[in-house]
Amino acid sequence: MVVLVTGGAGFIGSNFLLRSVVARPDLTFVNVDALTYAGNPYSLEAIAEAPNYRFEHVDITDRAAVDQVFDKHDPTVVVHLAAESHVDRSIASPDAFIRTNINGTFHLLEAFRGHSAGKEGARFHHVSTDEVYGSLGPTGLFREDTPYDPSSPYSASKAASDHLVRAHARTFGVPVTITNCSNNYGARQFPEKLIPLMVLKALAEEPLPVYGTGENVRDWLHVDDHCEAIWAVLDRGKVGETYNVGGRCELTNLDVVHQICDVVAAETQRDSDALRKLITFVRDRPGHDLRYAIDASKIERECGWTPSVSFTEGLRQTVRWYLENPEWIARVRSGEYRRWLAEHYDGRHSA
Repeated sequence: MVVLVTGGAGFIGSNFLLRSVVARPDLTFVNVDALTYAGNPYSLEAIAEAPNYRFEHVDITDRAAVDQVFDKHDPTVVVHLAAESHVDRSIASPDAFIRTNINGTFHLLEAFRGHSAGKEGARFHHVSTDEVYGSLGPTGLFREDTPYDPSSPYSASKAASDHLVRAHARTFGVPVTITNCSNNYGARQFPEKLIPLMVLKALAEEPLPVYGTGENVRDWLHVDDHCEAIWAVLDRGKVGETYNVGGRCELTNLDVVHQICDVVAAETQRDSDALRKLITFVRDRPGHDLRYAIDASKIERECGWTPSVSFTEGLRQTVRWYLENPEWIARVRSGEYRRWLAEHYDGRHSA
């Protein structure tokens, strides 16, 4: 069976493929990625030569190229991870979010409908976000039936893509599942997101910018737990259903930054209080949701999945990964990997 994974060179995608290619050698994995700024091929070096791994340098906004990939590899399962995902970028420049998250998802759905949907075991699994639900007050949890109320161009584009997936299921009978997950963290995350940004700034002893007063609350999910949740839904989830995936770990942004300071200090023999003094509160971003919190009881009940990595341990693992992989960090910061892409991929698809 062929599993087509979009966005496989990104943060969640690379972790998903690194685990899956090794754990499931009976499956062939095709990574379809445009290799934009956050898609890093160095993250996949460990499996680049694996016999059950293929790579296609394709942008999902290019319908003809997507059709060619389906013709070539004949996938049965699609795990759709490709997305523009940074809220701040969506506020500054929303166009790419509309193209990738809405149009790209539509192209994939249409290609899947035409090529794969009638196969035995066919599945289009769409990975989405809890941000589609909007903002919670101090109490309550997001459930699968929570009304959508997106606040940013990013979350609005993801909400639209969720609706497209459900529409293809209801109108055309496409076999789909959807997961809406909370904030992910872990190894290989591009350093625009909160945790890697703060880890790298703390290591460099640079100011640690925190929006507003740092009281915004997020539910944190280790990327390894998220990858296992995707497989739990693929293996045991019901076609047509949506599953919320959360880490049962609510923390304010300020709490997270404090813990990062403590872990970085412990791992590098520095003074935690000195690192905490680097925290600088900056003007809040527009439409900043106050609180996200996931009710993950459905996936726990129906698919037998529960998060296994505590935030304390997961954060320690994450900081150690960045400490142990300075070359990865240097490549991202210097733009070396972008030059490598230009030399190897510009204007070409993989063989």
